[in-house]
Amino acid sequence: MAGEVPSRFEALWTVEHVAEYLGLAIATLYGWRGRGYGPPGYRLGNKVRYRPEEVRAWVAEQTSRAS
Repeated sequence: MAGEVPSRFEALWTVEHVAEYLGLAIATLYGWRGRGYGPPGYRLGNKVRYRPEEVRAWVAEQTSRAS
């Protein structure tokens, strides 16, 4: 079982994964990030990663604002 991620932890998402999840272009996601908008992302070295639960929470927040 070496290398398995415990079930309570979900792997971080890449920019590509978040863009696909949100139905956006990758460039849009980077643009949002530069303006301080969108789900919170974290720089790990030269990569940006997202916590899936924070992306989902951000989407839920946007949905509630639209109501």
